[in-house]
Amino acid sequence: MKPPAFEYHAPASIDEAVTLLAGLGDGAKVLAGGQSLVPLLSLRLAYFDHLVDVGRIAELRGIRNEPESVLVGAATVDAEIERDGELAKRVPLLARVTPFIGHFQIRNRGTVGGSIAHADPAAEYPAVARALDAEMEVASPNGRRRVTAREFFRGFWTTALERDELLVSVRFPVWHGRCGFGVREFARRHGDFAIAGAVVAVQLGADDRIERCAIGLFGLGSSPVRATAAEEAALGAAPDLATGEIGRLAVTPLGDVPSDLHGSARYRRRVGAAMVERALNDAIGEATRG
Repeated sequence: MKPPAFEYHAPASIDEAVTLLAGLGDGAKVLAGGQSLVPLLSLRLAYFDHLVDVGRIAELRGIRNEPESVLVGAATVDAEIERDGELAKRVPLLARVTPFIGHFQIRNRGTVGGSIAHADPAAEYPAVARALDAEMEVASPNGRRRVTAREFFRGFWTTALERDELLVSVRFPVWHGRCGFGVREFARRHGDFAIAGAVVAVQLGADDRIERCAIGLFGLGSSPVRATAAEEAALGAAPDLATGEIGRLAVTPLGDVPSDLHGSARYRRRVGAAMVERALNDAIGEATRG
């Protein structure tokens, strides 16, 4: 199918982009990699009078290492994340989820900011942002502001971005010490959206007990979920803790698990609990070896 008619804009700077968004109002939509938006338009599931293509704005691209974080430009493509060896060392979760995103053609066009701003609850990058307490920098004609991942994701395809705001970058904190990371997801085929998935990070203390734990879930609600009850249960535990119980604790509080042709809510909960258990085992094993 063909998308409905729209007017195309290609700003050369962030300032120009946010000025366009402010002037065009609700009829405008940001186009980044287009891997989510273009199918929606082609299927006539969405309609916009104006598309503002930010893919040519150089200041939106790139990866910058900071002392305690890694700053990723919103228009940085997934394939660049996948190839960056330093990022893989400093923010392993971000690098490890990337191969699960579609296929290499998708990753050559899709962007980090596009995925996060689209806020699909089954997407991997939003779950990583939520688990690691990432921080979003957004720009508007009135200046810039920072939004935590907890505040950023509001619901299904809904974020804290105002209509005249543009996601500029995402800052991912770096974990130090004896850390381990795990990514598990279950999909019908590799490259499909996950039926359920989990990203896990753990840090062991000097006494070999878990002193820090982060668990992000995707495909299990209307937005990426932070499994705080499961995290709290893991704190202070030895590496041989009952990870199956942590998995059950992660999905028990979930209230809006989707039910569709790919699986019922009950099925997704069971799969989600298993993904948490396996990702947690992976993370603990890595931290123990380190």
